[in-house]
Order: sequence, then structure tokens, then C-alpha cells
Amino acid sequence: MSATQRPAVRVVRDRTIRIKVIDDCGLACTFCHNEGTPVTADNQGRTQLPFVAGPGRTGRVSIYSETNGVGFLAARMDPDMAFRRAVRTVARAFGADEVHLTGGEPTLHTEVPALVAALSGMGLSVGMTSNGERGRQVMPECSAAGLNRVNVSVFGTTAEELQAVQSERFRSAGLAEAKIRAGEQTIRAAVSNGVKVSVNIVVPGTAHVDRVVHLVESYGQFADVRMLTSIQDGPESIAAISEVLARVGAEPVLRTFTAGTSDERTLYRALGNRAVYVKRLLPVRLPETCASCRFNNDTDCEEGYYGIRLYLTDQPVAELPRSGIVEEVLAFKDAEVRRLTSEYGAAA
Repeated sequence: MSATQRPAVRVVRDRTIRIKVIDDCGLACTFCHNEGTPVTADNQGRTQLPFVAGPGRTGRVSIYSETNGVGFLAARMDPDMAFRRAVRTVARAFGADEVHLTGGEPTLHTEVPALVAALSGMGLSVGMTSNGERGRQVMPECSAAGLNRVNVSVFGTTAEELQAVQSERFRSAGLAEAKIRAGEQTIRAAVSNGVKVSVNIVVPGTAHVDRVVHLVESYGQFADVRMLTSIQDGPESIAAISEVLARVGAEPVLRTFTAGTSDERTLYRALGNRAVYVKRLLPVRLPETCASCRFNNDTDCEEGYYGIRLYLTDQPVAELPRSGIVEEVLAFKDAEVRRLTSEYGAAA
């Protein structure tokens, strides 16, 4: 197959919930959206808008949080009965059978194995996105508790490459070296403990092409590599990803649409038989909830409707069944499965 040929297409129904279990993080990436919420540590004591988008005292940022209207700070979740009840309520309502732990940085959560155990005990498939800060320490326990997969966000193979995407406060060579080693150790620990690994790389622009090619060459031997477009860099990010694909001789194999969300990704084979994915965000909107939103335009809403996210806030999930959003989301998923299947002639 040549790179100019069209890949096969698969349409899958969204069955995932993203759970933000902690806001703390030991990195300060310049492109971080922090699951849409402000950095909690930089806004302690504030109880309403406006929140600080950053960089604050932590050096971290949450792009768009200054303008996206989020009126709460995400709190740390604990593996207690309230956590189980909330997840069970949301999973049943939306027909979800898998959950994905996010942050902040989930491996900094002192009880992350217990969180995994609680979720897997409900019969849910459990994944995690991590930058690997404490992955080496927690991965054996997380694997034993039922963790299926981990997406490790890797930003470089050298300290200089990591420093290039960190805020000024975090551009210490020694700190960058330590973070690079931690990420590598997390990947090794996951693989050795039977947890499936994907390496996530955000590609801000063409200045980062060499860095990303190095990552594909280094990590593609034992893990899937996923290139993500940088939300704030738009066309430059897309152009940079195209250049990386050309440099590694990538050939498209499979294009997957997650019906009911803005997620679309294409699998390529590169450098022999290495798996390289490119993830893109589509302009997907909920028909009712998004229609009246002030961000519902081509410039303010760049992530689109990405799916269900669960945060610890003052809003009880017990009110969810009466909100009307459940029926809207389920109907939207059904409609998207039909639309995409009709357009591309494929479904999982």
C-alpha cells in the first residue's frame, strides 16, 4: 500500500468515560488543556470566576480555561463508596464499559492502584494517561489491580527536547533529565507488567519535527506511537505531523471514527512494521446542548464534543438522569453511528 492510497475505515461507538482523579502535575507543558479545568493549585481560595489560566506560581497553564466558562476547580477523587456510586451511575446512564483515568498526573495519586481496583471490580476496562512521573513505582500494583493500558505522554528523548515544551520555570536541565528517565522507566514497567502501552506525542509545529521523529524511532520498537495535533497551533501542527509521516515513510492502514465524539485517528505503518497513529479532532457538536453555547463557532470550540468527563465537584451525579443530557447524548451516538456507517460503509 502506498501513502497515497486510502486506508480502511472503521466506525466504533463511544463507550468511554474520562475521569479526572487528580489535578496535581509535576510538568508545565505549554500546550496543556488540563481536561478543560483551571490549575487547582494556582486558584486555591478562589470560589468563582475568573480563575487564573496560568502560568501561576506552579508554572502550569490550562489553555482556554480563562475563557471557556468553567466555574469550578477539580478536586482529588478517593476510592470510596461515593466514587464507586458516581462512576456506576454515569457508566450505566451512558452505556460505558471502559474508563480512562486522567489528571493532572494520575500516578501522583497516592491511591491510584485502589482507584483502578475499584473500577475493574465493576467490570470496567481501565486505561490511564500519564507522563510517567511515578509510573515505575505504581505500575506493578496498577497492573495487578486490573489496569489494561496506559498512554504515556512523552515530550522528548533528550532534556533539551523536553525543555522546549515546558514553561520557563521548568526549563532546568537536571529536572528535564529526571522527567525523561521517569517516562522511560514507566514504559518499561508497564510492558514488563503486561500493561499495553501507547506513547502520546503532541506536535506543536515544524520546529518539533526532529524531536518527534526521534521519538518514533526510539519508542516505536515496543509501543504504539500516537501523534496528537496541538489544539492551539492548528494548521502548523497539522503540517508538522505530515512532515513527520513523510520522514518515517508512513503508510496508512486504518482510519477509526469514534461515533459520538470528536475523536478520529488513523493507523500508519512506518519504519518497517511500527504502529504510528495520528489523532485529530473533528468539529462534532451535540445538537441541543451545544447549539446555544457561546463557544459554538469555528474558532472558540476547537476540541468539539469529546465525550463524557467526570470531575469531583459540588454537582451531584444523582441529578444526571433528570437533566435530559443522557437522552441527548445516547441519541447523538446512535445518529453518528448511522451517519458515519452510511458515509464510509464500515462499522465495528
